[in-house]
Amino acid sequence: MISAKRLSDLYRLACEVELQAFKPGNVSVYSDGHDMTVADFRVSAEVSAPPLCNPDYSLGEKIYYAVKATREAVGCNTNLGILLLCAPLIQAVSRCGPGVSLRQALRDVIATTTIDDADWVFKAITLASPGGLGESEEQDVSDKASVTLTEAMKIAAPKDRIALQYATDYKDIFEFSVLRYNAHFTRWGDRNWAAVAVYAALLSQFPDSHIERKFGDKYSELVAARMVLLNEEFSKTDNPERLKPLLYRIDREFKFDGINPGTTADLTVATVLTVFLEDLIENL
Repeated sequence: MISAKRLSDLYRLACEVELQAFKPGNVSVYSDGHDMTVADFRVSAEVSAPPLCNPDYSLGEKIYYAVKATREAVGCNTNLGILLLCAPLIQAVSRCGPGVSLRQALRDVIATTTIDDADWVFKAITLASPGGLGESEEQDVSDKASVTLTEAMKIAAPKDRIALQYATDYKDIFEFSVLRYNAHFTRWGDRNWAAVAVYAALLSQFPDSHIERKFGDKYSELVAARMVLLNEEFSKTDNPERLKPLLYRIDREFKFDGINPGTTADLTVATVLTVFLEDLIENL
């Protein structure tokens, strides 16, 4: 049995790795932005960990009470996407065992979400006040849910890459970003830089939902082009520290235009947590 404290520690560490990763356009130890600071995110990780990892809470309750704790602590939405992605992973750990991998357990979690889970999450989204899921005509988060959480996510999936993970059993994470994290960690031996590589790889391939909700596709080609360039430079170097001048340049460019790849940052946290949890389960 993996303790709630152990899960909380790994969740907070995944959040910290993402903050230590130089993610152009997003908040990191290298650069604040978008009226949020590194301190806001650190406090958010600290206060959201206990409810997120509480074994007595349902999936929906985990998300709601983690959002509530965050809102009370920092007064803004720093981590709704992170919590939506990490809660099923945390929930899945207790279903892992001999012959049952994290992804297999996650499939079971996603397949068995309830209308009650959806109600809790709708309340969490309303509390966090982001743009996005609530705009669907079929399931408005200001109303009482009439479908399960997974069904609600499938409705939102065409416009939201976090919701898409629920519809695909986290395909982006297990079949794309975890592989890139492990490859770059093996190469560089540094989890923070491996997380940057994940962020760049995701953003070069998939438009960011947070950016597109704000700007449509106005910046999609620009962002992808900058991340393709970054990927190419990563492929050539054994010392990613040398790429800091390029990262600072792209970061300034993105933040000048208000470009914040927030969804991709959330997927990066979930990727790092997935790696940590898989390692934990393998070593039990």
